[in-house]
Amino acid sequence: MGVVLLEKRYSQMTEFELHQEITKLNDKSKKAEQMGMINELAVYERKITMARSYLLNHPDDFKAGETYELNDGSLFHISHMNGIFAWGFRIGNENEEEAFPISLLLRKVN
Repeated sequence: MGVVLLEKRYSQMTEFELHQEITKLNDKSKKAEQMGMINELAVYERKITMARSYLLNHPDDFKAGETYELNDGSLFHISHMNGIFAWGFRIGNENEEEAFPISLLLRKVN
């Protein structure tokens, strides 16, 4: 019978391990892009986003009631936090609740 290796969750990794994981994922991402494997590339990019979120200082830096710019230029208002996810709505689309990993929140605007 083979050996089963369980990967650590990002939430259980040290800062050093997270940086190593991001480097490894960046390498895999570049290879997937070079080979035209778009779906794999998207998976690696999402994992990088999640790992980067665990390097940020939550909950001290992200609080309900604050508004942040997203990478597409839209503004996102945080209604509440759940782990590394900010829940809320985009300004101008208050009827649709969304959640974003905190690493996607670029800069506070209020």
